[in-house]
Amino acid sequence: MTGAFRERAESRPDRTPLATVSRAALMQNALASRARTYPSRLLRSDAWGHGVDVVVRALTESGVTPADPRNATTPDSLDPVALFGLPGAPAASTPALRFSGAVLATKDLRAGEGVSYGYLYRAAADTRIALVTGGYGQGVVRSLGGCVDVTFAGLRRPIVGRVAMDVCVVEIADAAIQRGDEAVFFGDPARDEPSLGEWCAATGLSGGELVTAAGLHATRRVTA
Repeated sequence: MTGAFRERAESRPDRTPLATVSRAALMQNALASRARTYPSRLLRSDAWGHGVDVVVRALTESGVTPADPRNATTPDSLDPVALFGLPGAPAASTPALRFSGAVLATKDLRAGEGVSYGYLYRAAADTRIALVTGGYGQGVVRSLGGCVDVTFAGLRRPIVGRVAMDVCVVEIADAAIQRGDEAVFFGDPARDEPSLGEWCAATGLSGGELVTAAGLHATRRVTA
Protein backbone atom coordinates (compact mmCIF):
# COMPACT_ATOMS: atom_id res chain seq x y z
CA MET A 1 0.00 0.00 0.00
CA THR A 2 1.71 3.15 -1.17
CA GLY A 3 1.21 6.72 -2.35
CA ALA A 4 -2.26 8.18 -2.80
CA PHE A 5 -3.85 4.86 -1.81
CA ARG A 6 -2.34 5.08 1.68
CA GLU A 7 -3.02 8.82 1.96
CA ARG A 8 -6.72 8.41 1.23
CA ALA A 9 -6.99 5.43 3.57
CA GLU A 10 -5.44 7.23 6.52
CA SER A 11 -7.70 10.27 6.08
CA ARG A 12 -10.65 8.28 7.49
CA PRO A 13 -10.91 8.66 11.29
CA ASP A 14 -12.73 5.39 12.05
CA ARG A 15 -11.02 2.34 10.61
CA THR A 16 -12.65 -0.23 12.88
CA PRO A 17 -14.90 -2.95 11.42
CA LEU A 18 -18.40 -3.50 12.78
CA ALA A 19 -19.83 -6.49 14.66
CA THR A 20 -23.63 -6.23 14.54
CA VAL A 21 -25.44 -8.42 17.08
CA SER A 22 -29.12 -9.22 16.51
CA ARG A 23 -31.21 -9.54 19.68
CA ALA A 24 -34.03 -10.94 17.55
CA ALA A 25 -31.77 -13.75 16.30
CA LEU A 26 -30.61 -14.54 19.84
CA MET A 27 -34.19 -14.78 21.08
CA GLN A 28 -35.30 -16.79 18.07
CA ASN A 29 -32.44 -19.24 18.50
CA ALA A 30 -33.08 -19.57 22.23
CA LEU A 31 -36.78 -20.29 21.71
CA ALA A 32 -36.10 -22.72 18.86
CA SER A 33 -33.71 -24.69 21.08
CA ARG A 34 -36.46 -25.26 23.68
CA ALA A 35 -33.74 -25.08 26.33
CA ARG A 36 -34.74 -24.08 29.84
CA THR A 37 -31.32 -23.14 31.21
CA TYR A 38 -27.94 -21.96 29.96
CA PRO A 39 -24.44 -22.92 31.16
CA SER A 40 -21.97 -20.41 32.58
CA ARG A 41 -19.54 -21.10 29.71
CA LEU A 42 -21.99 -19.40 27.38
CA LEU A 43 -21.03 -16.07 28.97
CA ARG A 44 -17.26 -16.51 28.70
CA SER A 45 -15.23 -13.97 26.70
CA ASP A 46 -18.07 -11.44 26.86
CA ALA A 47 -20.59 -14.04 25.70
CA TRP A 48 -18.37 -15.24 22.85
CA GLY A 49 -17.98 -11.67 21.61
CA HIS A 50 -21.72 -10.96 21.49
CA GLY A 51 -21.88 -8.95 24.73
CA VAL A 52 -22.91 -10.39 28.09
CA ASP A 53 -25.59 -7.77 28.80
CA VAL A 54 -27.23 -8.26 25.41
CA VAL A 55 -27.16 -12.05 25.63
CA VAL A 56 -28.45 -12.27 29.21
CA ARG A 57 -31.32 -9.91 28.42
CA ALA A 58 -32.29 -11.91 25.34
CA LEU A 59 -32.18 -15.16 27.32
CA THR A 60 -34.20 -13.71 30.19
CA GLU A 61 -36.87 -12.45 27.81
CA SER A 62 -36.93 -15.90 26.21
CA GLY A 63 -37.50 -17.60 29.57
CA VAL A 64 -34.06 -19.25 29.73
CA THR A 65 -32.40 -19.07 33.14
CA PRO A 66 -28.88 -19.82 34.42
CA ALA A 67 -28.17 -23.50 35.05
CA ASP A 68 -27.46 -24.64 38.60
CA PRO A 69 -23.63 -24.70 38.85
CA ARG A 70 -23.91 -27.60 41.32
CA ASN A 71 -25.45 -29.77 38.61
CA ALA A 72 -22.71 -30.75 36.15
CA THR A 73 -25.13 -32.42 33.73
CA THR A 74 -28.17 -30.44 32.71
CA PRO A 75 -29.81 -32.16 29.72
CA ASP A 76 -31.97 -29.21 28.73
CA SER A 77 -29.15 -26.62 28.91
CA LEU A 78 -28.67 -24.31 25.93
CA ASP A 79 -25.79 -25.06 23.54
CA PRO A 80 -23.80 -21.88 22.69
CA VAL A 81 -23.43 -23.08 19.10
CA ALA A 82 -27.22 -23.13 18.74
CA LEU A 83 -27.74 -19.78 20.50
CA PHE A 84 -25.20 -17.90 18.40
CA GLY A 85 -26.03 -19.69 15.14
CA LEU A 86 -22.51 -20.96 14.58
CA PRO A 87 -21.46 -23.64 12.06
CA GLY A 88 -22.90 -26.96 13.19
CA ALA A 89 -25.99 -25.40 14.78
CA PRO A 90 -29.47 -26.82 14.14
CA ALA A 91 -31.13 -25.68 10.92
CA ALA A 92 -33.54 -23.51 12.91
CA SER A 93 -30.68 -21.32 14.22
CA THR A 94 -29.54 -18.20 12.38
CA PRO A 95 -26.24 -16.31 12.85
CA ALA A 96 -26.59 -13.73 15.60
CA LEU A 97 -23.46 -11.74 14.70
CA ARG A 98 -22.69 -10.08 11.38
CA PHE A 99 -19.11 -8.90 10.78
CA SER A 100 -18.46 -6.14 8.24
CA GLY A 101 -15.96 -3.51 7.18
CA ALA A 102 -16.06 -0.41 5.00
CA VAL A 103 -14.17 0.65 1.89
CA LEU A 104 -11.50 3.21 2.73
CA ALA A 105 -10.22 3.75 -0.80
CA THR A 106 -10.09 2.18 -4.26
CA LYS A 107 -7.25 2.02 -6.74
CA ASP A 108 -6.41 0.78 -10.22
CA LEU A 109 -3.96 -2.11 -10.28
CA ARG A 110 -2.01 -2.89 -13.44
CA ALA A 111 -1.14 -6.36 -14.64
CA GLY A 112 1.88 -7.65 -12.72
CA GLU A 113 1.56 -5.19 -9.84
CA GLY A 114 1.34 -6.64 -6.33
CA VAL A 115 -0.40 -5.66 -3.12
CA SER A 116 0.19 -6.03 0.63
CA TYR A 117 3.19 -7.50 2.41
CA GLY A 118 5.52 -9.55 0.24
CA TYR A 119 3.38 -8.96 -2.85
CA LEU A 120 2.03 -12.51 -2.60
CA TYR A 121 -0.80 -11.42 -4.89
CA ARG A 122 -0.01 -9.95 -8.28
CA ALA A 123 -2.70 -8.97 -10.74
CA ALA A 124 -2.96 -11.30 -13.74
CA ALA A 125 -4.56 -8.46 -15.72
CA ASP A 126 -5.51 -4.82 -15.19
CA THR A 127 -8.06 -4.62 -12.39
CA ARG A 128 -9.17 -2.55 -9.39
CA ILE A 129 -8.75 -3.10 -5.67
CA ALA A 130 -10.38 -1.74 -2.53
CA LEU A 131 -8.80 -1.17 0.88
CA VAL A 132 -11.29 -2.39 3.51
CA THR A 133 -11.36 -1.84 7.27
CA GLY A 134 -10.61 -5.00 9.23
CA GLY A 135 -7.32 -6.84 9.69
CA TYR A 136 -5.84 -9.48 11.93
CA GLY A 137 -5.99 -7.04 14.84
CA GLN A 138 -9.79 -7.15 14.62
CA GLY A 139 -10.29 -10.84 13.91
CA VAL A 140 -9.72 -11.08 10.14
CA VAL A 141 -7.26 -13.97 10.27
CA ARG A 142 -4.05 -13.43 8.26
CA SER A 143 -4.41 -16.70 6.36
CA LEU A 144 -7.74 -15.64 4.84
CA GLY A 145 -6.08 -13.71 1.99
CA GLY A 146 -6.74 -15.59 -1.24
CA CYS A 147 -9.13 -18.00 0.50
CA VAL A 148 -12.44 -16.22 1.16
CA ASP A 149 -14.70 -13.53 -0.26
CA VAL A 150 -16.51 -10.51 1.10
CA THR A 151 -19.79 -9.27 -0.29
CA PHE A 152 -20.80 -5.81 -1.45
CA ALA A 153 -24.62 -5.73 -1.58
CA GLY A 154 -24.56 -9.44 -2.38
CA LEU A 155 -21.69 -9.25 -4.89
CA ARG A 156 -18.84 -11.57 -3.94
CA ARG A 157 -15.27 -10.36 -4.37
CA PRO A 158 -12.09 -12.03 -3.03
CA ILE A 159 -9.73 -10.86 -0.32
CA VAL A 160 -6.26 -10.85 -1.91
CA GLY A 161 -2.72 -10.67 -0.56
CA ARG A 162 -1.76 -10.85 3.07
CA VAL A 163 -4.21 -9.45 5.62
CA ALA A 164 -2.61 -6.51 7.47
CA MET A 165 -3.15 -5.48 11.09
CA ASP A 166 -6.08 -3.13 10.52
CA VAL A 167 -7.03 -3.51 6.84
CA CYS A 168 -7.28 -6.00 4.01
CA VAL A 169 -7.33 -5.69 0.22
CA VAL A 170 -10.23 -6.87 -1.94
CA GLU A 171 -10.06 -7.29 -5.72
CA ILE A 172 -13.17 -5.56 -7.12
CA ALA A 173 -12.51 -5.61 -10.90
CA ASP A 174 -15.02 -3.34 -12.65
CA ALA A 175 -17.69 -3.43 -9.92
CA ALA A 176 -19.24 -0.06 -9.03
CA ILE A 177 -17.74 0.03 -5.54
CA GLN A 178 -16.61 3.23 -3.86
CA ARG A 179 -15.35 4.64 -0.59
CA GLY A 180 -17.76 4.09 2.28
CA ASP A 181 -19.43 0.99 0.82
CA GLU A 182 -20.00 -1.87 3.22
CA ALA A 183 -18.04 -5.11 2.83
CA VAL A 184 -19.53 -8.08 4.68
CA PHE A 185 -16.97 -10.56 6.00
CA PHE A 186 -19.50 -13.05 7.33
CA GLY A 187 -23.14 -13.06 8.28
CA ASP A 188 -26.28 -14.92 7.23
CA PRO A 189 -25.93 -17.06 4.08
CA ALA A 190 -29.72 -16.85 3.67
CA ARG A 191 -29.13 -13.16 2.86
CA ASP A 192 -26.39 -13.93 0.34
CA GLU A 193 -23.67 -13.11 2.86
CA PRO A 194 -20.52 -15.21 3.33
CA SER A 195 -20.86 -17.87 6.00
CA LEU A 196 -18.67 -18.25 9.06
CA GLY A 197 -18.23 -21.84 7.93
CA GLU A 198 -16.12 -20.62 5.01
CA TRP A 199 -13.72 -19.01 7.50
CA CYS A 200 -13.60 -22.22 9.54
CA ALA A 201 -12.69 -24.22 6.43
CA ALA A 202 -10.00 -21.71 5.42
CA THR A 203 -8.37 -21.32 8.84
CA GLY A 204 -8.97 -24.57 10.69
CA LEU A 205 -10.38 -22.56 13.61
CA SER A 206 -13.77 -23.15 15.17
CA GLY A 207 -16.74 -20.87 14.66
CA GLY A 208 -16.61 -19.99 18.35
CA GLU A 209 -12.98 -18.87 18.15
CA LEU A 210 -13.56 -16.77 15.05
CA VAL A 211 -16.77 -15.06 16.14
CA THR A 212 -15.34 -14.30 19.58
CA ALA A 213 -12.25 -12.64 18.10
CA ALA A 214 -14.37 -10.50 15.79
CA GLY A 215 -16.89 -9.55 18.47
CA LEU A 216 -14.26 -8.58 21.03
CA HIS A 217 -12.14 -6.42 18.73
CA ALA A 218 -14.62 -4.75 16.37
CA THR A 219 -17.01 -1.91 17.18
CA ARG A 220 -20.13 -3.68 18.45
CA ARG A 221 -23.63 -2.56 17.53
CA VAL A 222 -26.85 -4.16 18.74
CA THR A 223 -30.02 -4.30 16.66
CA ALA A 224 -33.51 -5.23 17.81
